[in-house]
Amino acid sequence: MNRNKKRLRRSMMFLNAQKPGLIIDPYIYKPDSIMLDLEDAVAIREKDAARYSLFHALREIDYRGVERVVRINGLDSEFWQEDIRCAVAGGADAIRIPKAERAGDIKVVEDAVAAAEKEFGVEDGRTLIMAALESARGVMNAMEICDSSERLFGIALSGGDYTKDLQTTISGTGVEMMGARQHMIIAARAAGVQCFDTVFTNLEDMEGFRKEVETIHTMGFDGKSIINPRQISIVHDIYTPKPKDIMFAEKVVREIDEKKAQGIGVFTVDGKMIDIAFYGGAKRTIELAKASGVYKGDL
Repeated sequence: MNRNKKRLRRSMMFLNAQKPGLIIDPYIYKPDSIMLDLEDAVAIREKDAARYSLFHALREIDYRGVERVVRINGLDSEFWQEDIRCAVAGGADAIRIPKAERAGDIKVVEDAVAAAEKEFGVEDGRTLIMAALESARGVMNAMEICDSSERLFGIALSGGDYTKDLQTTISGTGVEMMGARQHMIIAARAAGVQCFDTVFTNLEDMEGFRKEVETIHTMGFDGKSIINPRQISIVHDIYTPKPKDIMFAEKVVREIDEKKAQGIGVFTVDGKMIDIAFYGGAKRTIELAKASGVYKGDL
């Protein structure tokens, strides 16, 4: 398995791949990932120019550890194959497939990525894949999509197209996307891949944005797609474990390790009843704290 499949992806910021001013230094805002967009952000007549800009950015800019994901054009377009060749040749970390609806869509891209890696001398298996689910069919097929490829690190909800397919609109309450969100996170967890939420487009409503991020964090999502650097700090604040959570997780891990050796299965930590079922969650908290750069302990 590619070692980067499980990397920290709290924030994934969309950028128009055609605009050098946007893609030259987004690492200064410290997103976990950037989404270099060749699809909706680029006009039909500018696709070649966008690929040229993308290739040179990938080859020449040091993004300082920020993951570089490329959103290709849809599989129903004439552009996606060249998008993949350009992204792989440039050294992109991952490809995002828009409008994925079935496992076959991921297989088609997987084959094209493998061929491009071979063509350009890129290490086999280096380039990962993620799939955006943007329709009712795509959401309903989330499980088969999650199980479709070893290269697939996650799925993402695209709320605008999804709600259009449902024949409704984004209300701001989240009601219209609750079913898709729940279904997708269950499928992702069952398959052992990550799950990402859709963008929040109202940059004037930062309180609404915070509430939405809190909701998807509670639901179990790994991160949030974003459109502006102003949104990064809120996402990272919510997704980064707080000191009290880290301290409690440390106590749980140490106590379970100790009590297990003594044959004790149930005990209390800070007044809460704890058993072995809490171990995985505590370890995840510590691993997330490590990845976020806030853990100074020795577990």
